[in-house]
Amino acid sequence: MPKLDLASVPVKTGSIYPDPYAAMMDGRSSLRLGQAGGLTQFGVNLVTLEPGALSSLRHWHLYEDEFVMVTEGECVMITDAGEEVMRPGDCAAFPAGVADGHHFINRSDAPARFLVVGTKAPREVGTYSDVDLVVVVEGSTATFTRKDGSAYVPEGA
Repeated sequence: MPKLDLASVPVKTGSIYPDPYAAMMDGRSSLRLGQAGGLTQFGVNLVTLEPGALSSLRHWHLYEDEFVMVTEGECVMITDAGEEVMRPGDCAAFPAGVADGHHFINRSDAPARFLVVGTKAPREVGTYSDVDLVVVVEGSTATFTRKDGSAYVPEGA
């Protein structure tokens, strides 16, 4: 495979989250580098957070390992242990099955970028630490439920 032309990789914005959580991801975008390179066993994404943006809801993965390395700017990693500033070269690893919810917030006045590498399990369960939400992903289908397994229905729906 030749060198990837980053200018030709589509920018992904938006979120698969249901309302009201989808709107909380404004200011986050990513380049699906692994997908652009034809990788099937693990994902590689270059995520950009504009000032004030969140990477995701705070979450942990049941079946997928996740590795993050900041490449530009500064963001704050929030885990169950608290907050830690992350700068270029700083890395974090989140092993599958460890219930330590994490996400990143850009509290600076400039864009921040980080590389995310993760397993592509055939079935994944993601649990969101701070809200009553779980996602099960099988193939390209994502199903959201409450933590007790009941259907997720947005308020007012």
